[in-house]
Amino acid sequence: MKKVIGYVNTNDLANVTEEDARCMDVINIAFGGICEGSAVWNAGTAALNMERIRKFHPGIRIVLSVGGWGADGFSEAAATKESRKKFAESALELVKTYGLDGIDIDWEYPGTSLAGIASSTNDRENYTLFLQELRSTLDGYREGMLVTAAVGGDAYFAKLTDMAAVGQILDYVQLMTYDLQGGFQKVTGHHAALYHSGANLIDACVDKAVRVFSDAGVPKEKLILGVPFYSRQWDGVKGEGCRHGLGMEAETIGAYGGDYGELKENWIGCNGFVRYWDDEAKVPYLFNGSTLISYDDTESIGIKMDYMKKQGLGGVMFWEYKCDPSGELLHYIKQKMDE
Repeated sequence: MKKVIGYVNTNDLANVTEEDARCMDVINIAFGGICEGSAVWNAGTAALNMERIRKFHPGIRIVLSVGGWGADGFSEAAATKESRKKFAESALELVKTYGLDGIDIDWEYPGTSLAGIASSTNDRENYTLFLQELRSTLDGYREGMLVTAAVGGDAYFAKLTDMAAVGQILDYVQLMTYDLQGGFQKVTGHHAALYHSGANLIDACVDKAVRVFSDAGVPKEKLILGVPFYSRQWDGVKGEGCRHGLGMEAETIGAYGGDYGELKENWIGCNGFVRYWDDEAKVPYLFNGSTLISYDDTESIGIKMDYMKKQGLGGVMFWEYKCDPSGELLHYIKQKMDE
């Protein structure tokens, strides 16, 4: 069965409605962390909200995601047999305490300190061993526990890890096929293109990520396609070019732009912004002559879901729940999944 998986911030669990809960198969709670080698989580009122959500949707699986952008401690926790065991046992304690259905690992940069976190040349091997220890520990507690991971949506992640081995350990691998352009570039483009576009100078897209991870040995049915509920925004675009601002130099890098709800309210069709469609990339963007915004909407998500089904992937994951307060994108994903 293909899954709809949503990342929900710990504090946003209180806002999950019955209708929205029924649209998801799995909630990944963002985020737990690592402190002195142990998995930790500032849960707050999460337990009460998880109980409420399960009353709405008894079959939903609720998983704690450990990590996130800039989250440190993974390389050290994975370094030795003893440290791996310590982490896995602490993760199990969180599972027991809060009645979780598993653990999701969001170690974004094994083998590199790109995000300013510690790394080691041994991370490639240790990443596999780390996940295997977690798998064995949770399996020993209860049958059917989920052990999953979010992975960078470009080729670097597959090069830095042994995804063939990892793919056998995990229940599924969530491709973060967003932020593919923007955070480090002053050139405008699509941050979550389905296919490579001639206007995108960065050769990164959903289709490439699927091919890379499949070629690296992850079964396609375990690959989950990630979609963003937020945008990337470039200001001070220097010219319009032949593609209404695409592929142009800007004064700023592609920083985080508005969430989808904010785009609908304040950007799409407002203040001179026009929605354009890149038929190569199969995604929309906004441009007003000086600012370009890259995002996904129901049209592009629908095409991505058709692609997901055609490729035999395991489902769709989105970041993140609070970015779509009306539920438009989430409900559309559920509708498309049920077709």
